This record gives sequence, structure tokens and C-alpha cells, in this order.
Amino acid sequence: MTGTGKHWIGAMTLVAGLGLPVAAAAEPAVVTDIAPVESLVARVMQGVGTPGRLVPRGASPHDARLKPSDAAALAKADLVVMVGGGLTPWLSEAQQSLAPEAHVIRLMEAETSIVLPTRDEVEFAHEDHGHEAHGHDEKGHDDHAHEGHGHDDHAHDDHAHDEKGHDDHGHDEAGHDGHDHGPNDPHGWLDPENARAWARLIADELIEQDPENAAVYRENLAQADAEIVAAQDKARALLEPVKDVPFVVSHDAFQYFEKAFDVTAAGAIALSDARAPGPKRVAEIREVLEKRGVACVLTEPGLNPALAQSVAEVTGARLVALDPMGMELAEGPGLYPAMIVEMATRLAGCLSEN
Repeated sequence: MTGTGKHWIGAMTLVAGLGLPVAAAAEPAVVTDIAPVESLVARVMQGVGTPGRLVPRGASPHDARLKPSDAAALAKADLVVMVGGGLTPWLSEAQQSLAPEAHVIRLMEAETSIVLPTRDEVEFAHEDHGHEAHGHDEKGHDDHAHEGHGHDDHAHDDHAHDEKGHDDHGHDEAGHDGHDHGPNDPHGWLDPENARAWARLIADELIEQDPENAAVYRENLAQADAEIVAAQDKARALLEPVKDVPFVVSHDAFQYFEKAFDVTAAGAIALSDARAPGPKRVAEIREVLEKRGVACVLTEPGLNPALAQSVAEVTGARLVALDPMGMELAEGPGLYPAMIVEMATRLAGCLSEN
């Protein structure tokens, strides 16, 4: 045995003899992109550690910029959890530069994720979404096996999901003008079934990285799942009586929520990347309001409501602010289910006045 080895064993023996604790391995350092994802990770990690978040509250995820402290946190990360799918195109480049060895979960690229195509039409046709089948246990959540992220392949080339068009991570447009989400809508966290599947992916990865706390992660996952299901059920009960009352969205960010709860969006003032609409689109959406008897126009915290207000005035439709980022809610483990219930409560309140 080398002298160094003897000294190391001797030091450990001395510590044990003095009754001093030997430091256990630290919990994984985890960073996330947006508050709803941070909430899912925080719920699974509760009692073990706390994740960080890179997109400040109130900032657009499309074009946020890393502060020095955020860059430092990213560089130290063992695990990066992001929506992906074009929501934060700058983050993939930052991760590959600052944390190339970190494991990465791009949630929208997971095989268990529900993925919807980006819409570009002004008026939406109301369909029978069939969400009786979009229930609590149809997704087979126990078979993730980490195929949604692939530890050795940050770009996820092994997914063979050519239809998802995720080669658009390299975008670096500043602001919404010209920003393109690609062929798929990245706002997938607004479907609670995705949140349930993602919590399982997160738990699987944490258990793999930190097996000493596996029992805690599993218990937290079970509780998180029950809380999301309860939020789903409450939101569904609120929206069921008004599901056929049409509304228009100011920014096409709510497609997953619409389909999860089978409510009737009649159209969007702006596309899902929030680019300002031209005069032709504004004129067309005003026609939609008149033709469909739209009751409400949805706005969001952080977006200028002036255009939505001018569109709503055509028919006297009411404005209601829905918060798809949970900006007005308490941060942390409870944010996600609270956000789903709050959105449903606000939308149902506006539509029920019709």
C-alpha cells in the first residue's frame, strides 16, 4: 500500500474514532428552465435538495439571458431539466458550453410526451378531443427507462423522432420577432398528463444519480402524481359546464390546456411564438369573434393587453388573464398543481358569465 493510501485510511479511522460524521455524497445539483418545470423537480426532490431555475419570473423563455450567477449554477449542474422543443433555444447551446458532462432531460423529446403541432391558422375548429381516453392511467408510466433523455447524447439523436423537428435548438434570435418554435408547440407543460410523465422521468434520473435517496424520491413521486391528478379533476369539474363556450387567446400558448380539458378555443390573435400579428390577422380574428360569439379573450401577465382589449371591444368580450408560467403563485413544489387549478378557475369564471 502506498503512503498516501495509509494516510487516507488513517485519517478516516481517526474521524470514526472521534465519533465525527463522515460526509455523505451531496444530492445532485439540478437546474431547470421555467417555473412549472422547477416545481415538478422541487416536488420530487423535496426533503433532499432544491433545484435552481434559469429563466427569471416575468422573463420570456424564448430570449432570456443567463446572469453570471445562473451561468455558474449551470456549470456546476449534474442534471439539467428543460422543456426543449424550441422553448429555450439559447439554453441548449449554453448547456453544451458550460455543462457538457451534465445529464440532460429535454422533456418534450421524451417518448412519453404528448406533442402537438404548432398552429398557424387564425380560427380554430372545435373538435371532439376525446379526452375521456386522456385519463389518469393510460400512459404506462412505469416503462420510461430513461429513453426520453439519453445520458451520452445531449442532442437526442437516438430518438429517431424525425417528426418532432428538434433541430431548431440553435436559434439565437433576440426577442419574439422572427422566432420560430419549429413544427411542434413547445408549451407541453400545460397538459397535466405530460407533467405526470415528466415527474416520473425526473424521479428515474434522480434515483439513478442518487440511489441513497431513492425511497424519498419514490414517495415524493407518488404524492406529486396524486396532487396533479387532484388538480386535473378539479380543473375538469370547473370547466365541464362551460367547455362549449368559445374564447380567443391573445397568444397561442394554451393548446395543450385546451385539449386536456376539451374547451373551445376559437382562434388566436398572435401565434405561439408571440410575434406581433399584422393588420390582416387582426382583422380576421375580429371576424372570428363576431361569427363565433366569443365570450372571452385570454391575456397573460407580462404581455401588453392593449391589442387584446381592442379586439375584444368588437363584440364586448371580456378579458381574462391566464398565467401559463405561474408567475403570480408561490414558487416551489406546489406551484404546478396550483397553476392548473388557478387557470381553470379564471377561465371558467369568465366563460360562465356568458
